[in-house]
Amino acid sequence: MEYVTLNTGAKMPMLGLGVYGVDDTSPILAAFEAGYRSIDTASGYNNEEVVGQAIRESGLKREEIFVTTKLTNSAQRENTIEAEFDQSLEKLGVDYVDLYLIHWPVAEHYVNSWLALEKLHKSGRAKAIGVSNFQTYHIEAAKKVWSVVPAMNQIELHPFLTQKPLIAVCKAEGIIPESWSPLGGGANDVKNNMLTSKVVTDIGEKYGKSVAQVILRWNIDLGIVTIPKSTNPDRIKANINIFDFALTPEEIAAIDALNKDIRTGPDPDNFSF
Repeated sequence: MEYVTLNTGAKMPMLGLGVYGVDDTSPILAAFEAGYRSIDTASGYNNEEVVGQAIRESGLKREEIFVTTKLTNSAQRENTIEAEFDQSLEKLGVDYVDLYLIHWPVAEHYVNSWLALEKLHKSGRAKAIGVSNFQTYHIEAAKKVWSVVPAMNQIELHPFLTQKPLIAVCKAEGIIPESWSPLGGGANDVKNNMLTSKVVTDIGEKYGKSVAQVILRWNIDLGIVTIPKSTNPDRIKANINIFDFALTPEEIAAIDALNKDIRTGPDPDNFSF
């Protein structure tokens, strides 16, 4: 495993398991067995209790596992942020989370939501705080009021959506970028086109790695934390088997050039949930 240092000084694994849609402990336990030590969930996923159960069943110490969860849009709109955070801790069965994120930048609320997260951070119950799906202008608006710089911005990112300008803004502010749906998510047409790209398949053949492994390594080599989701034990094991090779600058640039600015998930500028 490789690690990134957050602006809190904490070490976070560069690769974790995303658990959107996961409703039982078996994939999480398989991930722990394979060496994963970072789990990314959210209140809106309705599976924090499952994650908590897996943590307890794993036999691992709490401090060995990096736990991320996220704030819902409804809690932002209803100003029930602290109550929802307390509920997340209860469901997870923990007394702190390693990282707490604003899941989506809800218009007219996300700046005040950030101030609420700062209070949770100062309480010690959210060791680090960050954002998710924030565009540059969201970051700029939050910057006007923040006293704590977000540790993380979790965004959709893959070879067809490289988000270079946003990544540059994050890094300039000391915000670590993190990719969700690094392999194209549920948009099968995008995913299939990306995973059959000759650029990536040729690189995979060179290193004896799958296309998915090459793409995940591309994230790591760019300094981007990544959280691929899988419920398949073999894929879970394969996804973490990316720390025995590295891409050349030329290979990274070739994958960068695949960018088409195609989203497979909701647009942070236009969502209604």
